[in-house]
Amino acid sequence: MAGTDYYALNLNSQSLFRVYDTAIPRVRRYLQAEMDFVKRRLNGSERVLEVGAGYGRILRELAPSAHSLVGVDISEDSVRFGREFLKNCANVRLEVMDGHHLDFRDEFDAVLCLQNGLSAMKGEASRIVSGCLKAARPGGRAFFSTYSGKFWEHRLAWFEEQAEKGLLGEIDRERTRDGVIVCKDGFRARTFTEEDLIALGQSSGYGYQVQEVDESSLFLVITKS
Repeated sequence: MAGTDYYALNLNSQSLFRVYDTAIPRVRRYLQAEMDFVKRRLNGSERVLEVGAGYGRILRELAPSAHSLVGVDISEDSVRFGREFLKNCANVRLEVMDGHHLDFRDEFDAVLCLQNGLSAMKGEASRIVSGCLKAARPGGRAFFSTYSGKFWEHRLAWFEEQAEKGLLGEIDRERTRDGVIVCKDGFRARTFTEEDLIALGQSSGYGYQVQEVDESSLFLVITKS
């Protein structure tokens, strides 16, 4: 199906947990900086949706800062694991759902598609953006993040760490370049440039901003006016 991705097919939830259990300090800082960027923009009253939520890593971090949170992910295994991972977060729920076919309309104050989710979920990025905006209420905001080009060496080190753990195939050094990581098992991860995010923002028809965070992420934030 359109939303099927490498992680859903090749990593069980415990292995996905190991992806984020990184020993690289700069990568840990990047992961926290993404969450902090969103957290600072919540006042505790919002209803939040995360698309491509995995096992709920980000949801658990944001739970004290929002009224209620819903996470959707295409992987049934990740959602099962996540429900246990989030069992102490009474204001969070996880559902199995394809991010390309969201069953929400005008419901959420903030919609999140983080950690390069526009690439991880494959398909047309504009379709994911459109679905997220459909799920947002009037006046709500949609947050999309990708990697900053300044983070390339750290990102590559993180993917090499994943390969060493057996979570990805060996990095194909000849084909890995220009922001695209390719593994010999068929995995491929691209990023979006600032120009790409601007084009997505413009095509949405709403007000938007593009901002670099921590020299590791680029955020596109669209306000549904």
